[in-house]
Amino acid sequence: MPRLILLNKPYGVLPQFTDEQGRQTLADHVPVKGVYAAGRLDRDSEGLLALSDDGALIARIASPKHKLPKTYWVQVEGVPTEEALQRLRDGVTLNDGPTLPAEARRMEEPDGLWPRDPPVRFRAAIPTSWIALTLREGRNRQVRRMTAAVGFPTLRLIRWSIGDWTLDGLAPGQWREVAVPGREQPKAPPVRAKATPGNTKAKRPRSQGNRT
Repeated sequence: MPRLILLNKPYGVLPQFTDEQGRQTLADHVPVKGVYAAGRLDRDSEGLLALSDDGALIARIASPKHKLPKTYWVQVEGVPTEEALQRLRDGVTLNDGPTLPAEARRMEEPDGLWPRDPPVRFRAAIPTSWIALTLREGRNRQVRRMTAAVGFPTLRLIRWSIGDWTLDGLAPGQWREVAVPGREQPKAPPVRAKATPGNTKAKRPRSQGNRT
């Protein structure tokens, strides 16, 4: 039976199981052998990461050709204008070409959002705000490059959903095993790995929906 695990990856954790420099990895939070990350979530990004031991399932989740929507909560510097949001919706041109159309809207800071460690650096004279951004492709640091391209640099980046899977009920460092689509599999409660430096407790995020 293929396994599918959903993890709320904390800030500062590499999306891999080993690191020669001794930095935190997935092994500090998911003590399950034989599973691998389906796609990436940069060390300085947080949120939902899917892991599996099934290569075909990993490819289906990670490959842009399947256009599986991924929704991000993005804290940006400044307050995006409707014009800037429309540019994100239409697609912006990056150094590796134009992006596909996206879904973008302003949102309130998510209720019960856990504090980031270390905290986000703010500039006192410049306000911050949040947007929900849904993409159907996956390029290197794409969200950060897109918001910068329209004039609103990303300060904090949290992936809320992958397809129909969401962070709902998962605090940073927690994971749960879910049924593989099309397969019968019992649900399991969230699991927190053995405490490690930086793996702090947090409030449970309230469901915000997985589409913009």
